[in-house]
Amino acid sequence: MLISNAYAQAAGTASSDPTGGLMGLLPIVLMFIVLWFLMIRPQMKKAKEHQKMVTELAKGDEIVTQGGMAGKIVKVGENYITVEVATFKDSPVEVLIQKQAIGALLPKGTLKTL
Repeated sequence: MLISNAYAQAAGTASSDPTGGLMGLLPIVLMFIVLWFLMIRPQMKKAKEHQKMVTELAKGDEIVTQGGMAGKIVKVGENYITVEVATFKDSPVEVLIQKQAIGALLPKGTLKTL
């Protein structure tokens, strides 16, 4: 015959690893801990700060949206806000924006310098 027979090895004694294979899981656990502290935890903190900023929005605040549009809050609703972005022929141009689309809260008077 051209192919030789393959035989299973005889079963050895009990495992010589006293930790029962837990050392093999240690690198995976360490990678998860590093991932938690370097990526997940800072992202959760940033999301919490953004949510706090969104809930504290009030009429008259100056904001910048995530799309880069700057304006002054005219009206605050439950999920949407109305933002005055410009004046055209002595009438304000207002835009309706979702609260979650707010990127940053500007200091008072910033829009006058732009």
